[in-house]
Amino acid sequence: MNLFTSKQTKKTIKIAKNHPFSTISMFFGRIGCCLSSAKSQSGEKTKPPDEIMAFHEYPVTQDYRISRRVLGVGINGKVVECENRVTSEKYALKVLRDTEKARREVELHVMASGHPHIVSIHDVYKNSYNGVDCLLVVMENMKGGELFARIQERGQKAFTEREAAGIVNEICSAVAHLHRMSIAHRDLKPENLLYCTTSGTAALKLTDFGFAKKTDESEPQGLKTACFTPYYCAPEVLGTEKYDKSCDLWSIGVIMYILLCGYPPFYSQHGQPMSPGMKAKIKSGQYTFPSPEWDCVSEAAKDLIRKLLRTEPTERITIEQTMEHKWISHYRKVPDTPLFTSSNLCDQKEQWTDMQDEMEATLASMRVGPENIQIKSLGDSNNKLLAKRRKGGASPRADEAMDDIKEEKDEEVEKMLE
Repeated sequence: MNLFTSKQTKKTIKIAKNHPFSTISMFFGRIGCCLSSAKSQSGEKTKPPDEIMAFHEYPVTQDYRISRRVLGVGINGKVVECENRVTSEKYALKVLRDTEKARREVELHVMASGHPHIVSIHDVYKNSYNGVDCLLVVMENMKGGELFARIQERGQKAFTEREAAGIVNEICSAVAHLHRMSIAHRDLKPENLLYCTTSGTAALKLTDFGFAKKTDESEPQGLKTACFTPYYCAPEVLGTEKYDKSCDLWSIGVIMYILLCGYPPFYSQHGQPMSPGMKAKIKSGQYTFPSPEWDCVSEAAKDLIRKLLRTEPTERITIEQTMEHKWISHYRKVPDTPLFTSSNLCDQKEQWTDMQDEMEATLASMRVGPENIQIKSLGDSNNKLLAKRRKGGASPRADEAMDDIKEEKDEEVEKMLE
């Protein structure tokens, strides 16, 4: 179903049956948002509307003040802060060129909205700037930051296995919602998991549907376009065969592994080089549970990881089976054992950034799909930040890189929305 329809000059969006909103504003960017939940935090189910939701064609600036503050930069667009002129409430505004890919992103995000662990969309606008049609998506402003950054901020304060189980339960809840609608997210990673506030009890929400795609239920192995963040992708995505939404389960396994120890499964702090054999390790599923970090982790947690990190997709646990696994279904009863996670993520903060860069560089020239799809080599890119990496022989710190991106994006946003 195409959510975007046109009748004369009025553009409308048909919202999926479980969508609770009657209007949608334009929002562009990769920061996640969620429409109101299909089941509210209080447990009440929302009514399933069938209405057509119009997206606005008048300037977004009539309803919102646009800030120069860049909240994030995604694969399809930038995200800036905006403020409702009437209520003064702050939102995230994602700016996308009006393309088929952008419309698919907004369409699937709208369809998936209505869940407590998916970022909500509040408004969508279609404006033109200098002859370029753009979509502007107004989303929930996720003030609590990224998943791993939140854990790093704890410093030496213990992070427990029970807390990790609660986090994975929230992630699985969002993914189960997507998979029930035959949507594969295809870009599950810590950067796309955001907290709505800084409160210790804040909900974790999934965002960025830039790589999301509907799966063909008549052909289970129906996805073949290679879209992913290299390290978190499943082995089958690295090959030429088709793959299905089970690739999201592999990504959950990688995130879960890191949550329980503070480093990824195909990289070790104990002397095992990640390059040049990372590709082979991922495709063959070579990982261990090294001491001392894993000595205190429950067997139930390790059992779930083994079932998630199966290299053969048909043998990998499904999202429904994951939700039924006792480590998830009884997450409140998981041992409250202190883990090494927060200290490792905090102590290795700079090395973590370098490690991620190394992992992506290792896979950068890898052929990943059957239709002449190839990840661009770092050496062939004109991107200023990658040029810095080549010139300096090392990767810049994450905060320095974001500063550079924000500076460039501030100028673009100012020109576009002034």
